[in-house]
Amino acid sequence: MREIALHLLDIAENSVTANAKNITLTVCEDLQGDQLSASVIDDGKGMSAEMVASVVDPFVTSRTTRKVGLGIPFFKAAAEACNGKLVINSEIGKGTRLDVEFQHSHIDRMPLGDLSSTMLTLFVSYPQIRWLFDYSTISADGKPEEKFVFDTQPVMAELGDISLTEPAVLTFIREYIESGVARVRATSNC
Repeated sequence: MREIALHLLDIAENSVTANAKNITLTVCEDLQGDQLSASVIDDGKGMSAEMVASVVDPFVTSRTTRKVGLGIPFFKAAAEACNGKLVINSEIGKGTRLDVEFQHSHIDRMPLGDLSSTMLTLFVSYPQIRWLFDYSTISADGKPEEKFVFDTQPVMAELGDISLTEPAVLTFIREYIESGVARVRATSNC
């Protein structure tokens, strides 16, 4: 995968497989600290310490459709190649948190990618899950943090019996997320 947004999509789908009911994706572009960080936090079934230690091994996967799991090992390698890291914390019965950091200005850092499409895909594919997307920036000149938050719970409540896949609904959600991220990015000159 060549974009951070696609890695986040893959990891979030792992959270769905872990029977999570609430999944939070956070992305922060800290220009002052020269860091790009992202997290996927879920309340799924969690993993044992042994599984957490082995999940970065490309030859370990919980999927039954293939014998290797390359997403997390490649994401970890990409972060480490850009002066960053990937950390996974998990507890059985409580959930999992994956945090990744990159040096924002590193020449080899993969692009952030299309966060709007990632969130829209997750929301439409798994509407039974409460998705929370938190995007923030910290500008190089130290202005206060700018933030955009998208929570699917109020959207679902507002829609009522209207299908999430109605073209007008899809267009509205995509434009809402795109404009929120664009507003925050413009404020910080990302």
